[in-house]
Amino acid sequence: MNFDFHSHPYPSQRTTVMANNGMVATSQPLAAQAGLDMMKKGGNAIDAAIATAAALTVVEPTSNGIGGDAFALVWTKGELYGLNASGPAPKSISIEALKERGFEKMPTHGWMPVTVPGAPSAWAELSRRFGKLPLKDVLQPAINYAEKGYPLTPILGKYWQYAYKRFKQILTDDEFQHWFETFAPDGRAPEVGEIWRSEGHAATLRAIGETDGESFYRGEIAEKIDAYSKKYNAFLSKEDLAAYKAEWVDPIKVHYRGYDVWEIPPNGQGLVALLGLNIAKGFEFRDKETVDTYHRQIEAMKLAFTDGKAFITDPAEMKVTVEELLSEEYGESRRSEIAGEALTPEPYQPPRGGTVYLATADSEGNMVSFIQSNYMGFGSGLVVPGTGIALQNRGHDFSLDPEHHNALKPGKKTYHTIIPGFLTKDGEAVGPFGVMGGYMQPQGHMQVVMNTVDFHLNPQAALDAPRWQWIEGKKVQVEPHFTNHIAQALVRKGHQIEVTVDTGGFGRGQIIWRDPKTGVLMGGTEARTDGSIAAW
Repeated sequence: MNFDFHSHPYPSQRTTVMANNGMVATSQPLAAQAGLDMMKKGGNAIDAAIATAAALTVVEPTSNGIGGDAFALVWTKGELYGLNASGPAPKSISIEALKERGFEKMPTHGWMPVTVPGAPSAWAELSRRFGKLPLKDVLQPAINYAEKGYPLTPILGKYWQYAYKRFKQILTDDEFQHWFETFAPDGRAPEVGEIWRSEGHAATLRAIGETDGESFYRGEIAEKIDAYSKKYNAFLSKEDLAAYKAEWVDPIKVHYRGYDVWEIPPNGQGLVALLGLNIAKGFEFRDKETVDTYHRQIEAMKLAFTDGKAFITDPAEMKVTVEELLSEEYGESRRSEIAGEALTPEPYQPPRGGTVYLATADSEGNMVSFIQSNYMGFGSGLVVPGTGIALQNRGHDFSLDPEHHNALKPGKKTYHTIIPGFLTKDGEAVGPFGVMGGYMQPQGHMQVVMNTVDFHLNPQAALDAPRWQWIEGKKVQVEPHFTNHIAQALVRKGHQIEVTVDTGGFGRGQIIWRDPKTGVLMGGTEARTDGSIAAW
């Protein structure tokens, strides 16, 4: 059978998934099922989130990996907890050291943008504090998929091909050969439906599970990462790994039309989503499909991003507080700048990102909003030999200008794009939500929240709605199915509208809402990816 898995000539429809015992929503069916299996074995939503996240490093390596970072929002026993598992720059790196090696800006690939991976620490911390099952059992589905293999899904295969073709052209040095050995073992990228496996990946996951993460940061895996770094005279060391531990943080929020919208505080960019909503809440939005609705959303997000890029960095280095930025007065001040014509804020060019997002919920009321990433697709292009660990390139966002607020410093955390979201009302959980995709993420969060709260769309419809994305200046991209007459009207307001031919750059989201009276779970997933909901 010779199918084109990327051709969809006829419209299709997804409906909201309902369940009451447990639910996992994510971008890959096998990973969703891995999480559900944990709940069926007596685990909770936290165990399910860890199992799903670990499985995603195997079944969607185009967007995340063991060598990446993670963030989580956990609702349990009536409280919301935040976990920041983003890693800092190595202690031995500096702007001067990079400039001595001939770099004028942070490179995209190779060892220079590699920061300490936080994802394994996130799994261990979540398991230790809130899990019911041993970590080694929770990682077993991911280990099985890595060891025995699995068939590539359509969107996964698409981005794997893209990465391989690009890496083949630009990653020609010896240090990158382990990536090709791992992810292109037959001298090419695997095809959709073809089985791929990684025994090294399985062994690494097994070691993480058996040692509750210790092997990765203070054991045999740490030694392997250190040796690989030393071979190429890089900065990351076993001392950097040994000093790291994911950090529990207090989530931040904005009150929006009777709901509280929650995000992880800086260094994450969730603040941008809250800034946008804080500006937007002063307007009245009666109908979704009007030019004024889209114009005001876009203008609010422009201003929010301008502030976010100006202020967000490692919280120890921020020059202004979250409270000041989210104040009613500041929101009103920014809102007053929005008029009938498109603004030109301080420009910047947001890079594309690769990330996975998942949401879980169980019958006890536990819920998790979890996001994990290698940053740009496969990350740095480096794979630690024999381990399956693709190292992230998160340090690419550092500036080599010492006066820049996000300037590279030893042990500093950079501005971080990945953000999980959570919604509550009157102190009760509504549920987890998220939209992955680089700088699309806060824009997706804003659109999903407004689709839900302002326009009363069900979880699936809230995700299906056509999206827009501010790029820079007055340039705004819209999806192919975005309403044409509204796009034309936005042009008349001064926006430079670019209709894309693909939906891949507009994020991939998941939602699980919980009915507080019945406990019924309502889930939506993405048509923009291999999205799936596993429920029982």
